[in-house]
Amino acid sequence: MKRLGLILVLISSGSPAMAQMRPQTPGMSCGQVQNLLAQYGGVVLGTGGYTYDRYVSSAAACLPGQSVKREFVPTRNGACPVYTCYDPSNRNFFDD
Repeated sequence: MKRLGLILVLISSGSPAMAQMRPQTPGMSCGQVQNLLAQYGGVVLGTGGYTYDRYVSSAAACLPGQSVKREFVPTRNGACPVYTCYDPSNRNFFDD
């Protein structure tokens, strides 16, 4: 029983660190970013420092009623075009 408790403590202590890991686009090529999006549909990507966002391969990875807009993320070989989901009916004054 003590062994099971120790195993559970060790497993749970590693989970928060694993949840915080995300691919960092500045260390990847544009092709790697595109392949990652094609494979998973939507991925939270770090874009340098403490900035991150969820990027998608198409509108199929967005919620119903959302659309996609093109953005660019920094990669080893320059700016890479990606998509992000947004709600077209919720136009904020500060949006692009």
